[in-house]
Amino acid sequence: ALQSCLAALEGSSHALAFASGMAATTVLAMALRPGELVLIPDDVYGGTYRLFDKVMIDRDLRYETVDMTDASAVEAALADGAGMVFAETPTNPTLKILDLELLSDLAHDAGALLAVDNTFATPFLQRPLEHGADAVVYSATKYLGGHSDLVLGSVATDDGELADRLRFLQNAVGAVPGPFDSWLLLRGLKTLAIRMRAHCEGAARIAHWLEDHPAVEQVYYPGLSNDPGHQVATEQMAAAGEPLYGGMVSFTVESEARALSVCERTQLFFLAESLGGVESLIEHPGRMTHASLAGSGMEVSPALIRLSVGIEHPDDLIADLERALS
Repeated sequence: ALQSCLAALEGSSHALAFASGMAATTVLAMALRPGELVLIPDDVYGGTYRLFDKVMIDRDLRYETVDMTDASAVEAALADGAGMVFAETPTNPTLKILDLELLSDLAHDAGALLAVDNTFATPFLQRPLEHGADAVVYSATKYLGGHSDLVLGSVATDDGELADRLRFLQNAVGAVPGPFDSWLLLRGLKTLAIRMRAHCEGAARIAHWLEDHPAVEQVYYPGLSNDPGHQVATEQMAAAGEPLYGGMVSFTVESEARALSVCERTQLFFLAESLGGVESLIEHPGRMTHASLAGSGMEVSPALIRLSVGIEHPDDLIADLERALS
């Protein structure tokens, strides 16, 4: 029932559920042949980087990081062929927007699959298969579940051969979700549309407010008209019938010390690593979700703060941030 529901949401022929988002990504990587190259964004979730840098490299699966907003850089990285381009959009944590149709053309011309981690957008905002992707990956723990009470992942695809390979690996390595988590996800999906609209509304208001705050150096949110990815996001993140830009907002302050202080002083924003639940969360990526990037040359700014905007009233959340930033 769950896999059928996930396929229906994505508009895909196949969907498979996994024990976690990282289990889904791992099985997708295992479907490649040893020696193949995987391109990953230079602004990627720390767990994804750790998987390819510390685990898959032992299976002789090569990886290269690239700025996927730069078409010429992607094309150059694909010059000798690749097995997969693994993209995130919006990226984690600086919310870069990647042009999926362009990436699809570049990947397919090089004989590579395009897989997209769509966790931040969900199928309510963006359906990557409609833009040329071969597979869509989710940490369903986040927005799809929506209540911070389950751990689950999924992969959706229209490629029957890939689906068969993933289904075999899903069973062979035992990366299956438990029945209660599956039931919780089916329950959570019933309110996905309502929740995502509330997340997006709150995030947009907070992003515009942060833009004008004297203690804030830079705001990362694709819904801002001056964001580099705004135009692509407006066209690509419109699966709901109108452009909606997600519930994640990141911003920088003057220093790491100030960023840590803000994270510790909020009262409504709970300090935690996860995201996508009905409650608002705040985190310091450099020391939390992206700590595994230390020494990689891909470190995030130590002054960066990431917000997962929940469904509380935006006025209350803004007041909480005002206190913390004062």
